[in-house]
Amino acid sequence: MSKNKNSQVIELPISLSVRDLAEKLGTNPIEIIKTLMQNGVMANINQLIDYETAEIVAVELGYNVELEKIEQLQADENEIPLWRRMIANEKDADLKQRPPVVTILGHVDHGKTSLLDAIRETSVQAGEAGGITQHISAYQVTHNGKLITFLDTPGHAAFTAMRSRGAQGADVVILVVAADDGVMPQTKEALAHARAAQVPIVVALNKVDKQNANPDFVKQQLSEVGLIPDDWDGDTMVIPVSAKQGTGLGDLLEAITLVADDTDILANPSGKVLGTVIEAEKDSHRGIVATILVQNGTLRKNDILIAGNGYGSIRAMFDYRGNPIEEATPSTPISVLGFNEVPSAGDIFYTVDSNKEARNIIAEKLEKEKASVSTPTGSLTLESMFDQFQAGQVRELRLIVKADVQGSLEPIISSLEDISANDKEGTIKVKVLHSGTGNITENDVSLAVASKAIVMGFNVSTDNAASILAEHEGIEVRSYNIIYRLLEDVEKALKGMLEPEEKEVVVGKAEVRAVFRIRKLGNIAGCRVIKGELRRNGFMRVLRNGKEIYKDEVVSLKHETEDVKEVREGHECGVGIKGFTDFKEGDVLECFVKKMVKAV
Repeated sequence: MSKNKNSQVIELPISLSVRDLAEKLGTNPIEIIKTLMQNGVMANINQLIDYETAEIVAVELGYNVELEKIEQLQADENEIPLWRRMIANEKDADLKQRPPVVTILGHVDHGKTSLLDAIRETSVQAGEAGGITQHISAYQVTHNGKLITFLDTPGHAAFTAMRSRGAQGADVVILVVAADDGVMPQTKEALAHARAAQVPIVVALNKVDKQNANPDFVKQQLSEVGLIPDDWDGDTMVIPVSAKQGTGLGDLLEAITLVADDTDILANPSGKVLGTVIEAEKDSHRGIVATILVQNGTLRKNDILIAGNGYGSIRAMFDYRGNPIEEATPSTPISVLGFNEVPSAGDIFYTVDSNKEARNIIAEKLEKEKASVSTPTGSLTLESMFDQFQAGQVRELRLIVKADVQGSLEPIISSLEDISANDKEGTIKVKVLHSGTGNITENDVSLAVASKAIVMGFNVSTDNAASILAEHEGIEVRSYNIIYRLLEDVEKALKGMLEPEEKEVVVGKAEVRAVFRIRKLGNIAGCRVIKGELRRNGFMRVLRNGKEIYKDEVVSLKHETEDVKEVREGHECGVGIKGFTDFKEGDVLECFVKKMVKAV
């Protein structure tokens, strides 16, 4: 007998398992399976069922049902790229439609490069003047008389690195997913980067020509991550293509133009010249060569540009085919000669009237950077979030969450999404930008930098490169081994209630090169310090194959035969740890000190 719960409305996703449906309806999975059988559907507890089937079951059990809404990130003014904010200051009457700029993201083996090559080759074969004889990082194709600019960025790490510098070169993201492989962890990671950038997404379902391709299964997976195909009544265009056979490319280009037509992709060709550096290098013959994307105004030969800490008068300009040109309009990728320093990918460039003005601007910028190094600004930390909310600087707590296994990750994410904190002036919400299993990587920290997020790890370590980047960028990486502590800290941070806590601050790392037996002390680790310093009054964490196996205080620290207080990077030493003697060659010892962190 079904319960009468007609007053209760529940939201269901496009698909979910029988177990998840039972949890949402507050009933036993057996009851769900029985109801399904009565409606002619045979399913086990872990089987996925679609929304329509779940709706039938829920209605029979007395619920009102709605399709779950996919929350999108709210645009924050200080996250809008500089060039977009400057274009927003242009008069509406001066703004003109410009070609969309497209970048391709996705899993490493799903055919991103092959797809770009296929699009490029098809365009050349269709009659474009000239030929492309070398690798280029940006180029244009024409579809039905409309130009499309492609950025050949090497993966989502570069895409996010550009965002972290205030750039957002892409108007549309093509997410490549292989029809024979499906949605992979790196696919989800790329999706997180695209969503954080608030860019429209078109899915290119590649490798549909393969015998083991299963497009419907991949569409099901896409639905589960919030990309509901348009032929399933969703709003994501999923285009079947084969980069190998060159099929579906016209449909993909048509999808890009349709998305572009629905988006205000505008610029003022007569306005202030500015854009983004795509890549740059120093050539032994030509000097500094920068590939740049003009995003507003019209750039002309001999214009004076500033980008990063460099400037210069444009000596020469070339289009993506290598042909010399005299000017470039919005959405045009070009190579330029004339910078005095190599700019970085993602640097915003703009024009000034004279070399003297450029030198003064750079000098002033360098002085500010020097002052910021000597007087560092506050980092983004969990403890500071409530204070920033009160000041109107943030509206939500953005998190990147990594855990050791999926079984730990799922309850953490579920619990985090249920948390919110209220005060008299409003509500801070939790937004999990990206989650996954495995150690915290440099890419996780890059996403945090670009999105102003905090990284939280459960039973995982932080890669060395990630630690360096986090320290440099002022991003907090918090580690936990008890789930409720993680959730409790988030909840308290949102309510402005975090108490001062003892925090472990890593000061150095060493690699165990040999193990020695010392009478009275037991086994001692013969080490070489590979980062920072080891301290006699500190604590030591033993990492084996990236996993922590022990930690306690340092009881012995020797350099050669002398007892010392510290041993710095590049030197060898002997280390003894309280209560631990099972050292092995290759172990990593992480030295840390404990200090109290003051909360809001």
